[in-house]
Amino acid sequence: MSTSTPLPWTERMGIPRPLLWGYVAVLIFMIGDGVESNYLEPYLTDWGFSSHSAGLVISVYGAFVALGSWLSGSLSNLWGPRRVMRLGAVLWLAFEVLFLGVALPSGNQTLVYVFYGLRGIAYPLFAYAFLLWVQLTTRKELRGSAAGWFWFAYSAGLPTIGSAIAAVSIPLMGSYATFWLSFALVAVGALIGSFAVREARGAQPMVDTSAPGHSARTELLRGVSVLRRYPRIGVAALVRMINTTPYFGFFVFLPSFFHDEIGISTSKYLALVTFMGVIGILADPVFGRLSDRFGWRHTIAWAGGIGCALGVLVLYWLPQLAPGNYVVALVATVLYGIMLAGYIPLSALLPSLVPEEDKGNAMGIYSLAAGLSTFVGPLTYAVMDPLVGHTGVVVIYAAMYAAGAVLTWKYLRVDEDPGEQRRVTPHTTADTGTAPHSVA
Repeated sequence: MSTSTPLPWTERMGIPRPLLWGYVAVLIFMIGDGVESNYLEPYLTDWGFSSHSAGLVISVYGAFVALGSWLSGSLSNLWGPRRVMRLGAVLWLAFEVLFLGVALPSGNQTLVYVFYGLRGIAYPLFAYAFLLWVQLTTRKELRGSAAGWFWFAYSAGLPTIGSAIAAVSIPLMGSYATFWLSFALVAVGALIGSFAVREARGAQPMVDTSAPGHSARTELLRGVSVLRRYPRIGVAALVRMINTTPYFGFFVFLPSFFHDEIGISTSKYLALVTFMGVIGILADPVFGRLSDRFGWRHTIAWAGGIGCALGVLVLYWLPQLAPGNYVVALVATVLYGIMLAGYIPLSALLPSLVPEEDKGNAMGIYSLAAGLSTFVGPLTYAVMDPLVGHTGVVVIYAAMYAAGAVLTWKYLRVDEDPGEQRRVTPHTTADTGTAPHSVA
C-alpha cells in the first residue's frame, strides 16, 4: 500500500514553498515603497514646489515605472529573475540616497525630478521579476493561487500598510525622517529577496544569449516583437490595462463626487477607500484559488469583466439612492474592490500564451499594461468628462470592463488553464499566438 506525503502548509495555501521568503521580501519592500505614497505631493508643495510641479514629479516617476515594468520581463530573460530583483533593489536604494541626501538638501528642483523620477524604474524590476519567478516555478494547477498571494503581498505593502506606517511615523519622527524609515524597510526587503530565496530556476537566464541569433540587443527587441509574434499577448495586455484603468480614473473625481453629491466628508471617503483596499487584498488569494478550480478564463471574464462592469455602476448609482448613508456607500465601494480581484489569474494566463523562451517578454508586456493604466484612467476622465459628464464617464468605464470580458472569453483560451483541462476539446490547435478556430 502506497502512502502519499502531505503537502507543506505553504503549498496547501497556494504558495510555492521554495519562494516563501520571496513573498515576504516583496511585502516588506513594497511597504517601504508605499510609505511615501500619500504624503509625497504635500511634502514637495510645502518644500517649495507648486501643486502642478509636484504633480509633474509624480508623472515623471510614473513614466519610469512603466519603463521598469517592461524591462522586468526582458531583463529576466537575459539574466534570470533573481539578478533583476537585485538590480531593482540597488537602483531604488541608490536613487533614494541621491534624492534624500543631495536633491532635497540642495533645494534643486531639477535634481528632484531626475533622482526621484529615475527611482520609479526600480520597484517594478524587484516586484515584477519575482512575479515572473513565481509563474516559472509554480505547478500549473496552482498558478492562479500563487499569483493571488503575490498581489496580496504587493498590495498590502503599496499603499495599505505603507500609508498606515507613515500616518504613525510622521507625527513621531517628521516627514523627512519617515523617508529614511522607508529606505530602511526597502533595504530589509531587498536583503531577504536577494539572499533568502534559494530556488534555482530564478538564478538562471531564461534564454541562452550565446546561442546563434541571441544577444542582449536582440532579446530586448524580442520584448517588443512578442506582440507581433503572438497577437493574443496584445489582447491580454489590453485586458490587463482595462483591469485598473477605471480604478485610477475614479481617484480623480470620486473624492469630490462623494463630498458634493453624496454628502460624505473627505476623511470618511478616505476611510472608504482604505476599507475597499483591505477587503480587495483579502480577496486576491481567494480569487486566485477559485481560478485554479473553475478556470482562469472563466474567472477573469465573469468575476473580473462582468463583475467590475456591474461594480462601477453600483459604486456610482447606489450611493445616490441613499445620500449621506455611509453603510450604503461602504457596501458599494467594497463590492467593486472585491470584483477587481477577479483579474488575478490574468498573470497566470498571459505567460501561458507563449513558449518558455518568451515568458519573460510576455510578462514585461503585462507589467507595462499595468503601468499604462495609471495614465489612461485619468486621461479618459479628463477627455470625456467635459463631453459626457460623470455619468457618461462611468458608463464608458463599465463598457471597458464588458469589452474586456468579451475579449477574454473569445481570445484567451489556453490549454494550461485548469478550467479548460476539465473540458473535452478534441480539436485543439497549437498555442502559436493566434486564437484556436473554435473561439476565433
